[in-house]
Amino acid sequence: MLLYEDEKTAIFIDGSNLYATARTLGFDIDYKKLLAHFRERTRLIRAIYYTALMDEAEYSPLRPLIDWLDYNGYMVVTKPVKEFTDSAGRRKLKGNMDIELAVDMMRLAPKLDHVILFSGDGDFRSLVEAVQEMGCRVTVISSVETRPAMIADDLRRQADDFVELLDMKDIIGRPPRPRPQEDNGGSGLPSFIEDPDG
Repeated sequence: MLLYEDEKTAIFIDGSNLYATARTLGFDIDYKKLLAHFRERTRLIRAIYYTALMDEAEYSPLRPLIDWLDYNGYMVVTKPVKEFTDSAGRRKLKGNMDIELAVDMMRLAPKLDHVILFSGDGDFRSLVEAVQEMGCRVTVISSVETRPAMIADDLRRQADDFVELLDMKDIIGRPPRPRPQEDNGGSGLPSFIEDPDG
């Protein structure tokens, strides 16, 4: 990936998509390392993380991550998960953040040189094209190493640069930790923060 120190850059993270991709590849994202990597190599204007959350009344395992990101250099955009019943009578949850991400990217694009999108969602293809027409270079980070590929082919083709997430494992990744229901007395730190003693 081409990064330039004087390039005004913003990172847009589709939280659920990045989580699913990294887990499929067998590692977790270290958000502290991710931010440091891009801060050292660009003029990072903004790093924004998008995710839907369960109602405040219910415990969300994402809450510690959201709070940590919010206090450590990320802008966090959330909205409540919507519950609905499908035509077969099954309870479903919906929490798509595509519109919020698209609106923010369009607002920021005139002030940027480089947009970095962590997502493989093909719905972003026309957004990437629009931002390119505004003069931004767009890098998409996802994976073709998973089966099936986590990135839509048309999004990959539209991007100026595609970066395989697996190739960034040593830069922004760390081994997966047990999830809270699997934890057998670990460090007590949320799984997205690297244990300084571990």
